[in-house]
Parts: sequence; structure tokens; C-alpha cells
Amino acid sequence: MTKKTKKPTQSLKIPKIIIVVGQFLSFISTKLVVQFAARLFTSPIKHPIPKRELEMDRLTRQEVLLIPSIQKRINVYHSGTSLKKILLVHGWSGRGTQLVKFAEAFEKLGFQIVSFDAPAHGKSPGNTTLMPEFIASILEIEKQFGPFEAAVGHSLGGMSLLNTVKEGFKIKRLTIIGSGDIVKDIIDDFVQNLQLDSKISDLLRIHFEKKSNRTMDSYSSHYAAKSVSIPVLVIHDENDDEVPVSCAHHIHQNLKNGELMITQNVGHRKILGDAKVIEKTINFTIQLEKQNSVK
Repeated sequence: MTKKTKKPTQSLKIPKIIIVVGQFLSFISTKLVVQFAARLFTSPIKHPIPKRELEMDRLTRQEVLLIPSIQKRINVYHSGTSLKKILLVHGWSGRGTQLVKFAEAFEKLGFQIVSFDAPAHGKSPGNTTLMPEFIASILEIEKQFGPFEAAVGHSLGGMSLLNTVKEGFKIKRLTIIGSGDIVKDIIDDFVQNLQLDSKISDLLRIHFEKKSNRTMDSYSSHYAAKSVSIPVLVIHDENDDEVPVSCAHHIHQNLKNGELMITQNVGHRKILGDAKVIEKTINFTIQLEKQNSVK
């Protein structure tokens, strides 16, 4: 099981006004506070693109892709022309250029890079989304632009990729970085950060399950990992203050063919620029190239 967060971390602090509104609504109506919490939970923050990602944004070919199964459009990025393709998937409140250092490293080795802004992220329209829409986007991208040799996902992107592989996304190797695990824990921590009664967590979970006709914990990473047979590299920082490192260990324990790398002092986001993490991911991924050349 993942380790519970005892108090809101600095990166997950919620503005006091939102906490006050949530507590006020909880006195008025349980239904209202659940709807309020659901809206917050499904609303990513669109951060301005940082300078380090501007070149990728400027140089990539971009197009808008309709995802028929959810009737939403996403912005897709392409870099390179090789038939050997790598898919990069950002996390919650991220963007398609967030894994720019991985994109640069893979492109230097002759891979074509495909990434995207998930629904309600980056340049993609909309205000709300959830993991099932990440999954639907990945599956449609495979139809339109696949096949892919491998994929790299950060945080929710890693969780989504594990679930997508479980649902039939065909890749040879997968790297997940800073990925969460048990969905119930994620919802519990969110409600705790809102400083609401713990019973709201169960009501929020039920709210989402009624909409999706599927249990939220069926999306948990360790559950998906049990069905994944391809090699998976799990990378996580020991000092990640958003997603506990216990998630990585639990996911790794449930993989048939997993490898684990634990870093120190690079946190949840700086890990995406860490040279050792990028080198490890590249070496792990190109092992399939070496194996193919031997055959």
C-alpha cells in the first residue's frame, strides 16, 4: 500500500479561499460539496510554457487531433521523421513539451518523437479531464500515428500508459517516472488537502464511478502492472513530495518484468531534467534495438 500523506505538501497547498468555500458548502449540502470537489479534482492548471520548452514548441510539427471516443480535441507534437517512434506522455497540469530533455536525447539517436497536450492541458481545449481521457487519447494516437517502439510517461502519464498497455497499446518497452499508484489514496489525499471530512472521499469516488461505470481503483497502477508483460522501468525520487516513493516499490513488485531506479533530491518535476534519469531511460529503451540487431 502507498504511504499516506499526513499533511498537505508545499506543492499541493490549496488557496485558503477554496478551502473556505469547500467547508462552507459542506455545511449547506453534501451533494454541493461533492460536486465542488469533483470539479476541482478534474480541473488541471494550465501553466505558462517555460523557456526551456520554447524551442521544442517552436520546432515541432503540430496538429489538432479529434479523439472520437470522448469527443474532445488534443494538440499533438511531432519531431523527426524516423519510422522508429517514441511516445512521451506528460502528467497532471503538464504539457506535451514537458519531457523536452527526453525528446532531445531520443531524437539524437534517430527516433521520431510524438507527444501531446492531454484534454484540458496545454493548447488542448477544455477545462476538465480525468485519466480515462488520457488513456483514450493514447489509444487514438496509436491508431493515427503508431506503431511506437516505446513510451515514457511522467506522473499521471505513467499511470495512464500502464493502463493503456493493459488495454492493448502495443509497445516494446515502457518507462514511468514519478507515477502514482492507488487511486483511492490519491482521492483521499486530495480531500485531506481540501480539509474536508474523510467521508467526502468515498462520496467523491462513488460520484466518479457512477459516471464511468467502472471502479476508480481498477485504474490503480499496481493493478494494471499485473497485466503488463513488457519490460518496464520504474523511476522515482526518494524525496518526491507529491507522490510517495512507496508507489514505485508497489508498482515494481507487481510487474512481471520490471526494473527500479530510485533517485535522491530531484523531487517530482526536476527529475525530468536529471541527466542520470535520462541516460538510464535511453539505455533501457535502446536495449530493444540491440536485441533486434543481434537477431
